[in-house]
Amino acid sequence: MSTDHHTPTKDPPDHPSSSSNHHKQPLPPQPQPQQPLSRYESQKRRDWNTFIQYLKSQNPPLMMSQFDYTHVLSFLRYLDQFGKTKVHQQACVFYGQPDPPGPCTCPLKQAWGSLDALIGRLRAAYEEHGGGSPDTNPFANGSIRIHLREVRESQAKARGIPYRKKKRRKLQNDGVALKLDVANSSAHNQPST
Repeated sequence: MSTDHHTPTKDPPDHPSSSSNHHKQPLPPQPQPQQPLSRYESQKRRDWNTFIQYLKSQNPPLMMSQFDYTHVLSFLRYLDQFGKTKVHQQACVFYGQPDPPGPCTCPLKQAWGSLDALIGRLRAAYEEHGGGSPDTNPFANGSIRIHLREVRESQAKARGIPYRKKKRRKLQNDGVALKLDVANSSAHNQPST
């Protein structure tokens, strides 16, 4: 006995003679899978979302169009509570020592470099989110730059390590430009004590 199974055939979904698709809406085009974000882009998005959450937590809550550089400064101070860098106070016996021999009760704060990088990412995110021209960007305000400079200097004094801007010098060597780190080259040539 032959077993002929009749399996119903389905027309492709976009076939016009298909009775099953007569009343269905056409499917929307599927979005193309996006490239994964770079580490910088991911961090910038996280930083922006954190800042927006901070604005919403204010009393009264602030919208993006309502904040200015004073809110950015208070956000930077707020972040200090999550810092991991020991910053010795002037009254501390370890103030000015790069490698203190013991523990102290000085607060942990955000490192200057972290704050500087954060402001750079937030400045870019602000412009990407329609914040306006770079001239009106609260993250680029002169007060923010002054605050960051003060944080850098106070942390350098507290650690006993003066901050020196790295000077780069170009040397020509067979048509290839080499860059030397002038500020650190003298520190590496000194004998250790």
